[in-house]
Amino acid sequence: MTGFARSEGTHAGWQWAWELKSVNGKGLDLRFRLPQGLDGLEPQARLATAARLKRGNVTLNLQATRPSAPPQLRINRELLDSLLALGRDLEASGVEPPRLDGLLSVRGVIETVEETETEQDRTALDAALLAGLEQALDRLATVRMAEGQRLRGVLEEQLDEIEQLTAAAARCAAVQPEALRERLREQIRTLLDMVPALSEERFAQEAAILISKGDVREEIDRLRAHIAAAREMLGNGGATGRQLDFLCQEFNREANTLCSKSTDVELTRTGLALKAVIEQLREQTQNIE
Repeated sequence: MTGFARSEGTHAGWQWAWELKSVNGKGLDLRFRLPQGLDGLEPQARLATAARLKRGNVTLNLQATRPSAPPQLRINRELLDSLLALGRDLEASGVEPPRLDGLLSVRGVIETVEETETEQDRTALDAALLAGLEQALDRLATVRMAEGQRLRGVLEEQLDEIEQLTAAAARCAAVQPEALRERLREQIRTLLDMVPALSEERFAQEAAILISKGDVREEIDRLRAHIAAAREMLGNGGATGRQLDFLCQEFNREANTLCSKSTDVELTRTGLALKAVIEQLREQTQNIE
């Protein structure tokens, strides 16, 4: 779930650039860094990003600038007409009328007009910035997809190893029917030698407990089922990271139970090897969406 993407463009004098950085994360954590005055864009940008990404710690940085335009000048006609009328009156009285450059230098005759941004202008800018974000998200998704394809091979290799260890556990002499029967016979003899003697009901209960504690075939069957489920998830594609993360917990549960039930060194060694590979699988699932 790591990656970097960038998009940039211009709109109505604005220059902007999105930079998206993604690292691994169990859930989706979005952090926006928007310029002052454009922070109102975050809710829409957050929805757009959440619709595309499901996991990862993602930082979205927007840089947007608007180069200052030369000031716009406007003549205050009303004030200038008043000054011209006054000049004519002075001229009629024999006083030399003021020069035009002098009139224009009078404060207020020439005004600086600031360009105002309308609501329609802001809406158009927001649309352009969101379109740029979609472009950056497309690029980020491509990068993350390529990483996912590489990780898929790693996950499949780990599942192969889990499958091989599960098969080895199933072949272990300690889980063969005859071995189970012989161990049960020994345990029953131990129960029969107990003093005071057990009632038939208590004996049946103790025997059932011994059988359930010594037989790991159910755990092996569940491990095989989990392997099949994991392969199906990888084959279907899409966002499977959280599902695989949950499945790793189930894998680990079965491996723990197998180790706790084991009375055989070879089976215990296999169970511990299973736990090690399952932990590696769990770490890799944190890297995919």
